[in-house]
Amino acid sequence: MSILAIGLSHRTADLTTLERAAVPAAELGKVLHELQQTDHVSEVMLLSTCNRIEVYAVVETFHGGLADISEVLARQAGMEAQELYDNFYVHYAGAAVEHVFSVASGLDSMVVGETQILGQVRSAYATAREAGTVGRVLHELVQTTLRVGKRVHTETGLDALGASVVSEALAAAGELAGQRALIVGAGSMGALAASQLRKAGIGDIAVANRTLANAERLAASVAEQGVPARAVPMAGLADALAQADVVVACTGAKGAVLGVEHVVPRADAPVVICDLGLPRDVEPAVADVAGVSVVDLETVRRRMSESGGGTTERQTAKAAGIVLDEVRAYLAGQRSSAVTPTVTALRKRAAEVVDAELLRLDNRLPELDAAVRDELGRTVRRVVDKLLHAPTVRVKQLAAETQDTDYANALRELFELDPQAPSIVSSPSAGSKHDQIDGDKRG
Repeated sequence: MSILAIGLSHRTADLTTLERAAVPAAELGKVLHELQQTDHVSEVMLLSTCNRIEVYAVVETFHGGLADISEVLARQAGMEAQELYDNFYVHYAGAAVEHVFSVASGLDSMVVGETQILGQVRSAYATAREAGTVGRVLHELVQTTLRVGKRVHTETGLDALGASVVSEALAAAGELAGQRALIVGAGSMGALAASQLRKAGIGDIAVANRTLANAERLAASVAEQGVPARAVPMAGLADALAQADVVVACTGAKGAVLGVEHVVPRADAPVVICDLGLPRDVEPAVADVAGVSVVDLETVRRRMSESGGGTTERQTAKAAGIVLDEVRAYLAGQRSSAVTPTVTALRKRAAEVVDAELLRLDNRLPELDAAVRDELGRTVRRVVDKLLHAPTVRVKQLAAETQDTDYANALRELFELDPQAPSIVSSPSAGSKHDQIDGDKRG
């Protein structure tokens, strides 16, 4: 079994395709269960953000896993599997590990170096764990991923240069000091927008949300930080928008929540609406209303492409180097772990042989003194332990260092171990195939 990463992002798909493929938070559990119930997927988590949809899965086979996951995602998006597949990037085994580490480090983000993705990976893992679709392999992968992401930012300073998608959208909105803002959506993205607006010197903030209590909670948090803030019901969205100079829409809803009916044409007080929803929160026709300027994810993508991402080559190279070092260490650990159950089975087999021989000794020499018998038993076990110590330690080292030899199978052949013995001693590891196949399909 190996790790398979399948996804589409701002790098491979246009905004319309990303909108269709996005999985709303309310449907994540359902989609995770559908994925896990396919023939070739044993563990799975799904990362759905404003500019990427990715599935990380433990699969029995590459092609089987790819077909199963593609079918579920296409059905969710209401698209043909081939149509969606054309936008995919696919990473398998070691390449999948490298991709996940790069994503969490902010190296694959629209805004290189942004740190929000680390929290999004953590949230995706928590959702999958709650749904019961995460096992030992993905648990270990994600814990390592989170550590790698933190290490990259700590050692490179990449996050000091890398802004978030929110901050880039607001930068496109122009001068914000003393202006009035409206945030539509009180989730994590809304909280991030509030934080960025406060740093930009915004004059006051209104928060609209379907659940008014959540809007009130975010508004109270903003007010505690010294910025006047209030909550407004979604029914009052038009009135709140009429008073705003800048709007950040980030609800995570299935469809648009801000339409032409909410916007009044403006002649002398233009409004900038930042649509960060995926699917889009703002109807396309809103951009045609006089005095209204819409900044969407496509706008942010163009800005970042023109600016080169805002990072230095030295920092990104250092970050990439850390990721590669961590990938090598992770895969070496997986290879070593893969041989451990067989080593344990060998030691168990040796103990059984010793016990059988001591029983024969009892049958042949029933009058043997108990103290002598115990000392003989200890001596034989010490001899066996010493004989096995060096080769079992060395085989783990060799497994970690090399990819081309199946040391677990070699041990089974040499000592005539039951092929099922390792799985009885310990659940199967996903490490063996991690390193035999290291494939990519990059979009």
